[in-house]
Order: sequence, then structure tokens, then C-alpha cells
Amino acid sequence: MIDQTIFPRPLKALYHSFGCKLNFAETASVADVFASRGIAAVKKGETPDIIVVNTCSVTGEADRKCRSAIRSFNRRYPDALILVTGCYAQLKPEELTALPGVGIVAGVNDKLALADYAEKYFAGRLESVPVPDAKDLREFMPSCSRGDRTRYFLKVQDGCDYWCTYCTIPKARGRSRSGTIAQLVGQAEEVAAQGGKEIVITGVNIGDFGHGRDDKFIDLCRELDKVEGIERYRISSIEPNLLTDEIIDFVGSSRRFMPHFHIPLQCGDDEVLALMRRRYDTALFAHKVDRISTLIPDAFIGVDLIVGARGETPERFESSRAFVDSLDISHLHVFAYSERPGTRALQIDHVVSQEEKHRRSAVMMAISAAKHAGFASRFIGSVRPVLLEHSRDGQLLGGFTDNYLRVETSLSPDFDNSVVPLRLDTLGDDGETISASPIG
Repeated sequence: MIDQTIFPRPLKALYHSFGCKLNFAETASVADVFASRGIAAVKKGETPDIIVVNTCSVTGEADRKCRSAIRSFNRRYPDALILVTGCYAQLKPEELTALPGVGIVAGVNDKLALADYAEKYFAGRLESVPVPDAKDLREFMPSCSRGDRTRYFLKVQDGCDYWCTYCTIPKARGRSRSGTIAQLVGQAEEVAAQGGKEIVITGVNIGDFGHGRDDKFIDLCRELDKVEGIERYRISSIEPNLLTDEIIDFVGSSRRFMPHFHIPLQCGDDEVLALMRRRYDTALFAHKVDRISTLIPDAFIGVDLIVGARGETPERFESSRAFVDSLDISHLHVFAYSERPGTRALQIDHVVSQEEKHRRSAVMMAISAAKHAGFASRFIGSVRPVLLEHSRDGQLLGGFTDNYLRVETSLSPDFDNSVVPLRLDTLGDDGETISASPIG
């Protein structure tokens, strides 16, 4: 518990996370550590004493949003201590230290030490926190938490050794490293003991699990599948070259791994993929999608896509558009390319204008909307199992089907964290959310 001679009243903390599911999972774990010290999360209308900002730096726009949020927090809560961590903090700690209200900036592997840093700061025993070079990060920082969500997020791997030309993540997260199978199975068993029903498997490059060891990601999946009490697992983003046929076959036969894949493509043109230094071509990607669609025809397939990358000429964009349009996929996550200092992409010729990036984004997002609506429409009138999640005040209870369709239902909040068979009735105007009702 926190030293009451330093803090005469209970402290409150506010948590704000940017970026990927891994960041959100780690923020939830940070909140758990603070709670164990007697520092509760703020409730609506309360004023925080501590603000934790977990940053993202995947694009220049992500950096800008992080800075803007920190300035806004400082204006609203000028007396609060702001602690900043995450990828932006790892890459450019000096930029964040200079922002008003920021008292502590910590690297990506120090997130679970933030509570210690806060105590020392308030006690006057902390001047600064050194941010080590990411290349020196070797320790795997575990994380398994749900925060204020129903689903748990289990971090199994961190870092990346791929060095794609457009990406700063290896500089921010360090080298690939992962937990042990025994450690991760133990965390899943704890989730089951707490009544958790679904676990999302997260990491920076989860298919690289076990790098430097004999065990592989498929070995972890098989052991997690044996944990009694967990009804659902979802595999978050996994590189197509690491999504082996063995993994696809396993998901198709598993009772607990959901028919849901998230595969980064980044571009549907082989020349651009080579410029990006991606480790596959469109033929391999198409094979993975075809295998999933054949073996698991109800599977949801989400795909990451970058438009306007350096080297993406009009002809190469058209090649990418045609390839993406040909795929039997369910959804696109479309990102406009962002110049990142220090990346090898800056050496590539042919720069795409911002206006053209916006146009290309709109083209791909229209394809995504059509594919998602088409996929969702296939299941109208059918019954699917849905994990219901607690709703905000005044909103319908919602959740996801096994194959990742978002539904809303009029069932009471008593069904929170329950897997319930629901009939999918009507696709909403957004082309994504489905109204559902109980059967019988």
C-alpha cells in the first residue's frame, strides 16, 4: 500500500492509451499495479492526481495526437502528475519531457515500474528515469488484463526483428522476445479462475513467439487450448509468412480458438512489398486467405493496408486495389503512409501527395465497407454464439459473435460476460453492427 505519511488522502489515477491492442493491454496491467498500491482509477466527475499516458508512434499523426492529449490533460488538471510511457516515449523522450505537466517519461519496458516511480517522485526521491536504447531490451514484460473490458488481453510476445522500411516499431519495442508457455498458460488459468471467458492473444509480432527457442506459436496455441474455463481465444494480428497452414488447420479444428484472423497485407503489389521489405508476396497472401476461406468458410478475415507509401506509383496502386478487391476478406484497416524519420523508406523514389493519399484511402475504405457488409449479410437470420459485454449507461448490451460480427441486443445487463446464442436479425445502416435477439 502507498505511504500515507506522503499521501494524506487516497490518490486517483486516470489512464489514457493510444495505438494497438497491446498498448491497451499493458495500460490495463499498469492500472492493476496502481490499484494494488491503493491508487484507484478516477470515476466520472473526479479529479485525477496522476495521469498515465501510454503513447503510440506508428505515424506522425499518432505523435501529434499524443502531444495534444498531454497538453489537454495539463490544462484540465494542472496539479496532476503526468507519467508518459510507450513507443513515442521510447523513441523521443526529450520531446515529451519538455511538455508542460510531464513529470516522468519511461520506456516501453518500464511500464510496470510506473507506480514505483510515482511514489519516489512524490517523496522527492526521483529526478528522472533513464530510457535505455531499445536494442538493449532483453526482458519480456508480462501483461494479462482486461481493464474495464469484458475480454482479457494476454501479451505473449514483444519486439520485432523485421525492420520493414517504413516502420519504427523495432526502434521503439526492441528485439523479439516472448514469455514461456508455462508462464502464459498460468496466466490463462488465472483468467479462468477470475471468471473470464475470452482471451485475445496480443504482441508486436506474435507469430515470432519462441524466437531463439525450440517452441513455436502453434505450441503455445495447443497448450492454451487445454485450459478449462476459457471459452474463447482470438489471435490478434499475425504476419502472413508466420501464419502457417498448421495454425490455420488448428484454428479450424479447435473448440476454443475463434474463426477470426487479422493479417497485415500492407500493399497488394509485389513491387511495393519488396520496397517495404515485407517477407511475402501476393501469391503467399492469397494462399493464406484461400486456405482459411476453404477450411473455415465462416471465418472473419481482417486485413491491414497502407496506401500512398513511397514507391506506390498510380500503376502499383491500381495493382494493389485490384488484388485487394479479389480477396475473400471481411474488413480492411486502411492507413495512409506517414513519413517516419530514420526509416529506410525515405530513400525510396516517388512520393505520393497528401491529397492522393486521401483519395486512395477513400477508394480502399469503400472496398472495405462493401466487403464487410457482404460478409455480415451472409449471416442474417442465422444463430451465432455471442460474448456479451457490459454496456455504457443508456446503451444496448453488445458483443461479438464467434466470427467477430458486432451485435447489439435488448437483453439485460445481467448477461454481461455470458456467451449466449443469438439470432442475427438486421444489419444496421453502418453496414457493420447487427441487431440480434435471443432464440426461443
